[in-house]
Amino acid sequence: MSPPPPRLGLAAVATSWLLLAALCLPPGAYAVNEQGEALLRWKRSLTNGTGGAALETWRDSDASPCRWSGVACDARGNVVSLLIKSVDLGGPVPARVLRPLAPSLETLVLSGANLTGVIPGELGAYAALTTVDLSGNGLSGAVPAELCRLGKLRSLALHGNSLQGAIPDDIGNLTALTSLTLYDNDLSGAIPASIGKLKKLQVLRAGGNPALKGPLPAEIGGCTDLTMLGLAETGMSGNLPDTIGQLKKLQTLAIYTAMLTGVIPPELSNCTSLTDVEVDNNELSGAIDVDFPRLRNLTLFYAWQNRLTGGVPASLAQCEGLQSLDLSYNNLTGPVPRELFALQNLTKLLLLSNELSGFIPPEIGNCTNLYRLRLNGNRLSGAIPAEIGNLKNLNFLDLGSNRLVGPLPAAMSGCDNLEFVDLHSNSLSGPLPDELPRSLQFVDISDNRLTGLLGPGIGRLPELTKLSLGKNRISGGIPPELGSCEKLQLLDLGDNALSGGIPPELSMLPFLEISLNLSCNRLSGEIPSQFGTLDKLGCLDLSYNQLSGSLAPLARLENLVTLNISYNSFSGELPDTPFFQKIPLSNIAGNHLLVVGAGADETSRRAAISALKLAMTILVAVSAFLLVTATYVLARSRRRNGGAMHGNAAEAWEVTLYQKLEFSVDDVVRGLSSANVIGTGSSGVVYRVELPNGEPLAVKKMWSSDEAGAFRNEISALGSIRHRNIVRLLGWGANRSTKLLFYTYLPNGSLSGFLHRGSVKGAADWAPRYEVALGVAHAVAYLHHDCLPAILHGDIKAMNVLLGPANEPYLADFGLARVLSGVVEPGSSAKLDTSRPRIAGSYGYIAPEYASMQRITEKSDVYSFGVVVLEILTGRHPLDPTLPGGTHLVQWVREHMQAKRGVAELLDPRLRGKQEAQVQEMLQVFAVAMLCISHRADDRPAMKDVVALLKEVRRPPESAADEGKEQPRGAPAPCPAGQQRSPARSALPMGGSSNCSFAMSDYSS
Repeated sequence: MSPPPPRLGLAAVATSWLLLAALCLPPGAYAVNEQGEALLRWKRSLTNGTGGAALETWRDSDASPCRWSGVACDARGNVVSLLIKSVDLGGPVPARVLRPLAPSLETLVLSGANLTGVIPGELGAYAALTTVDLSGNGLSGAVPAELCRLGKLRSLALHGNSLQGAIPDDIGNLTALTSLTLYDNDLSGAIPASIGKLKKLQVLRAGGNPALKGPLPAEIGGCTDLTMLGLAETGMSGNLPDTIGQLKKLQTLAIYTAMLTGVIPPELSNCTSLTDVEVDNNELSGAIDVDFPRLRNLTLFYAWQNRLTGGVPASLAQCEGLQSLDLSYNNLTGPVPRELFALQNLTKLLLLSNELSGFIPPEIGNCTNLYRLRLNGNRLSGAIPAEIGNLKNLNFLDLGSNRLVGPLPAAMSGCDNLEFVDLHSNSLSGPLPDELPRSLQFVDISDNRLTGLLGPGIGRLPELTKLSLGKNRISGGIPPELGSCEKLQLLDLGDNALSGGIPPELSMLPFLEISLNLSCNRLSGEIPSQFGTLDKLGCLDLSYNQLSGSLAPLARLENLVTLNISYNSFSGELPDTPFFQKIPLSNIAGNHLLVVGAGADETSRRAAISALKLAMTILVAVSAFLLVTATYVLARSRRRNGGAMHGNAAEAWEVTLYQKLEFSVDDVVRGLSSANVIGTGSSGVVYRVELPNGEPLAVKKMWSSDEAGAFRNEISALGSIRHRNIVRLLGWGANRSTKLLFYTYLPNGSLSGFLHRGSVKGAADWAPRYEVALGVAHAVAYLHHDCLPAILHGDIKAMNVLLGPANEPYLADFGLARVLSGVVEPGSSAKLDTSRPRIAGSYGYIAPEYASMQRITEKSDVYSFGVVVLEILTGRHPLDPTLPGGTHLVQWVREHMQAKRGVAELLDPRLRGKQEAQVQEMLQVFAVAMLCISHRADDRPAMKDVVALLKEVRRPPESAADEGKEQPRGAPAPCPAGQQRSPARSALPMGGSSNCSFAMSDYSS
């Protein structure tokens, strides 16, 4: 009998049933492992719908996350990589919820994922990490010191966040690190010296942190594998350390827009792998003492906007791969080295606004790849070499404001791709070449000595948009072929010797909308009847010619902003249009046959004109009497003083002092040497002269007698006004050949230098910028509202705001100032009391209503002030070449606002990260600036209202002591009336020239 079968225990039976049930379950019923569950918990915590959709492959039905998007595993199934880019995840960095991944995770990339909050210190426990990339998020707080425990970390990318605080001192513990990117945050403090322990570091980028301060530590020389060092747009200061020469593998050095001082270290020559050097916009000084032949790989060298001296190193020619060289806005002297033009790869050579002299070498023709050549604002002489015609790729030629002579080379027609030519303010002579490059778009050869006729070749420029030939000696007729330049927007032929009639073909220019200036010539005949088709034209100047006939063709010019037809022989009635009903009488003066009114009004208007003529006659007589009396009194005064102020015996000096000063003209003249030059400009050069008692004096010497108008303007405007924010004119001296203005010397330069050179103490702080804006507003409001009659400055810009010892602002340079005629009624637009056309302002600052010339109103000053405030807020020059698309500052700001982007993005990086109260002040001041730059003049506030708005930005002082800090405004002082200008020919410099270069110095005229 066989034994009975063994009986199964209860546990065994239960286990069997469970196994059977498991075999019968569908595949999706398996549970994901621990790491997968952690990832799913993070997914479920995400609130942004787009983020969840991007992780749709993450399913809890999978046994392992290894096949999920963005996840990678090793052979054992452990998660080693989590890589998610440009997905709107939201939420914090998931270090805590993903803790199960810590033992195996090597790569953590969550960039552009809209993560917020702080970087959790728990990441320091992820010991296997080799790559961490949390860039392009909204993370804030400090860089946690716990990250410095990650001994295997090779790449740490935290750029593009809002991180604050200092770089951890223990960063040197990350000895495996090869890449560290911290740029575009709000980090502060200094670069820790421990950075020198990172022997394997190849990339260090921490730019765009304005509060990152202090010197570059000498220990940086220990990073011997470094190929990229980027610390641009920071507060880095001090000298570049000599140890930088230990970085043999360094390829890119970018420390621009910082506060570096001292010299460019010669040890940089040891960095033989360098390709790009960008140290522009600092305070570097001394000569460029670099052994360039050792830098064979150099392709770009930017050191512009510093204080470098000496010459342009000829040894740069040994850098055969050099493509871009910019040493502009320094104090470099000597010639342009001819050796540079052997560089076959050179495309950009920018040396503008230095003190270079000598000739442009003919070897320039060898540099056949040259695309952009800018030598503006130097002392170059000689002729433009004919070899320049070999530059087939040349696109931009800027040689303005030099001392060039001779004719324009006919060979220039060989520059097939040339679009921009600026040769203004030289002494070029002879006729224009018969043929010019057909590619030309902008031509400015104004303020030279060109002669001869304008040939028909000028009409063979189909791309031409702006042509400025004013202030030359061109004769003959206006060629009708100009009508073929269909894209022309601005045409300036003023102040020449042109004769004949106005060709009707000019009416065939459909885009002529900015300006047409034919003034100060010898044109005759009538205005062509076809002129009515120029219905887009904004500015028309026909003054000081011999034109006659009716003004009826002008009646259809509905978009005219300014019109000057004075001193011609026009006859008949003024067109009965709203524009002509409001035209200033000074703009139609000198047309004796012109009937100003018609019908019942004619008698009264003629009577008004007669009364005006009588008043002007009386005014001239009284002025002459006063002038004779003043001359007599001055002569007696000089005799009584025993010749205390004496000058050249051959030329008697006329001197007026507005306060007691102990010096003679000889004391001043002896100080007018090149060694004492502190600034130059369009109307004069400024010297720092030390008086016998040791006191410094700023002396402006006008270039020539041609600047007599600017000289009178400055005396008239500043001679009797007193305001704490307006530069003090101490006196003036003049003889037949020399005109001098004496000013208080201000040691801290200009607002432009304060903002753009980056070394002035306080440039990164908001408080001094606000005080400068408010001080300038007070000054302009005083001119507009407290002076009787009111004064218009005419050239408000950052370069004309000088800074005192405590960075207090002083509005300067009144060479373009004008006195308003009559009382300005509220809401009205005042006209200037001037009888000849003159362009006012600087490109980038001038208001749109008068385009490039004329029509200066008090609201034009308001516009210019608004641009200055934008410059204070953004830290950008109005003509900043780095602005996208080549726009100017106002256009860039308007486009930014139209795109509904945040105002904070426009602020100077040095102003970001400030306290919330200060940020709010900046935003309110920005709103005031936007009012000031309104396109329509009537929409801009008066300056007294601007002052009130700016004062409202700051909370009232907390104590009476604080209230006492602000000095009371000066009592209103009557401003002297401007002298009536004679109908002599005058210069008409076009504003278009100045868009080629920034102002040259802090004392630019």
